[in-house]
Amino acid sequence: MPLRILLVGASGTIGRAVDAELASRHDVVRASANASELKIDVTDVASIERALDAAGPLDAVVSAVGEVAFAPLAQIEAAPLETSAYGVGLRSKLMGQVNLTLAARGRLRDGGSITLTTGVLACDPIVAGSSASMVNGALEAFVRAAAIELPRGLRINAVSPTVLTESMGAYGAFFRGFESVPAARVTLAYSRSVEGAQTGRIYTVV
Repeated sequence: MPLRILLVGASGTIGRAVDAELASRHDVVRASANASELKIDVTDVASIERALDAAGPLDAVVSAVGEVAFAPLAQIEAAPLETSAYGVGLRSKLMGQVNLTLAARGRLRDGGSITLTTGVLACDPIVAGSSASMVNGALEAFVRAAAIELPRGLRINAVSPTVLTESMGAYGAFFRGFESVPAARVTLAYSRSVEGAQTGRIYTVV
């Protein structure tokens, strides 16, 4: 039976690949900051709630969104969240996806699912990647904790890919020695999360 899925970050590299994987079997509602079908800014709770309300009844929410900053630790000073080099990742990738989860929780149909995106740096850090490591690690801990408390049979998982082949031009210098994976292979983990039955899982794709 086809599911109605809200895909957040639909215009990004992973989002486009997830769309191609799921849209042949399901009803995908696309949302992004660049306005696909729906405009959403995950750093703004009101924007998240407006997008969820506009999407209507949903069986699943997939998040392929979130920014982080890459900077050497030696260049990062103690600072309030508003001015910290870590602020972008904390507001966007971490709290953006956490707030999306909390807002979706009351809007999903019984038995629905939420799939977030983390990344390999949660467990395999690189120079200048402390923000991504911190944010990804926190998200994975959140997924495991939220899974035991979500109501109505709701499920939550995360997909943790290594660097994408399609992104090596932009990020390859940070990932020397890493073997990249094509986005099309990463999308299989999203299908496993949405169409499977597991919860509290981190699907690592390396």
